[in-house]
Amino acid sequence: MSVVLIGFAVLLFLILVIRMPIAFAMGVVGFLGFAILQGLSFDNLFSFRWTAALTLASSRVIGTVQDYNLSVIPLFILMGNLVTRSGLSQELYNASYAFLGHRKGGLAMSTVLACGGFSAICGSSLATSATMAKVAMPPMRKFGYSDSLATASIAAGGTLGILIPPSVILVIYGLLTQSSIRELFAAGFIPGLLGIVLYMGAVRFVIWRNPAAGPAGERMGFKERITALKSIWGVLLLFTIVMGGIYLGVFTPTEAAGIGAGGALLIGLSRRSLSFGSIFETLVDTTRTSAMLFCVVIGAFIFSDFITRAGLPDALLGFVTALELSPMLVIMVILVIYIILGMVFESLSMLLLTVPVFYPLVASLGFDLVWFGIVVVVVTEISLITPPVGMNVFVLSAVLKNVKAGTIFKGVTPFWCADIIRLFIIIFIVPVSMFLPRFLYE
Repeated sequence: MSVVLIGFAVLLFLILVIRMPIAFAMGVVGFLGFAILQGLSFDNLFSFRWTAALTLASSRVIGTVQDYNLSVIPLFILMGNLVTRSGLSQELYNASYAFLGHRKGGLAMSTVLACGGFSAICGSSLATSATMAKVAMPPMRKFGYSDSLATASIAAGGTLGILIPPSVILVIYGLLTQSSIRELFAAGFIPGLLGIVLYMGAVRFVIWRNPAAGPAGERMGFKERITALKSIWGVLLLFTIVMGGIYLGVFTPTEAAGIGAGGALLIGLSRRSLSFGSIFETLVDTTRTSAMLFCVVIGAFIFSDFITRAGLPDALLGFVTALELSPMLVIMVILVIYIILGMVFESLSMLLLTVPVFYPLVASLGFDLVWFGIVVVVVTEISLITPPVGMNVFVLSAVLKNVKAGTIFKGVTPFWCADIIRLFIIIFIVPVSMFLPRFLYE
């Protein structure tokens, strides 16, 4: 057990002090930790047989790269990149503005709705925040919105990117826990919609407290609204085919990712917004991002093998059993740990560090791992706007040079409270089984 504690200490040192990329930090600690469990020490450093540790690492690398199910990651990333380069983010915002912009706070609510729509075809919170900042911030400033409300609606809306399918975070969680990606996608859709509704409620609360923070925009006529809807037919069709096919069991998530990437390419070509050069840049960017994520997943698997071999999950279960805590109280303690970690870690790092430790305990307590996955992602969303390290906030602060991070953090407080309400609903009121279609249980 002491080996595991030392391993975690070294891992945190490598990440926080040395600034080593988390993929390599987890891989190195997992590899050396496993070797120590096999008998490695300073005395036999040069005579030690590294066969078992090398076999573990090589099998994880080869097995991960050859895993057919993992092809869903680059395909969904490609789909999101193609949609982004096709310029559909502006049309999504225009369509949302056409129906909501004339209300007080309507531009902020339009931003949240557009973020939700963009998340459904992008899958990345940071990309959603950065893209929508360029689209939504100018009109909100034009109508005199306060910087705190305007930026908070973008930062909070951007967090939806890791929950509304297709979500790379959900894919990685499914791989780490051997859970069904299909069920995770199906279960994440309604909580994502609930997040949009509650974020809109947060906007209304801010306007109720300070009407001057979000003046009403211009009212659009019926024809203008229809025109705005026509401009996003491609996005609606693509999302309906991809998620409808997964939800109804027509095809697997991997097949859906291929269809989505192909559909996004056709939409971009039909809009004449993709040139040969932009397609090449999109493929390069997709390859770079996919390679980074594959390295992260491989490192997480190696580290997970180490802590499992060291007996941490069993020791943790024994410790919790000895305390005689109720299963739900254990879940609440885990969530508090996540919220605290979210203040110092970015979302993917936090997920990779904690899920291998917690999911065996959660499963042994009788909880559904799909349910726990949705809960973990919602908590991870909260961490994206939690000070002092709210990644969405700092992305916005970097994109919008004249807005301080403190202003954004101040504005996101009502949205943070809305996330806590959503988390409470998912845990205590609506079980995740109600989000899943009947065929998934057959």
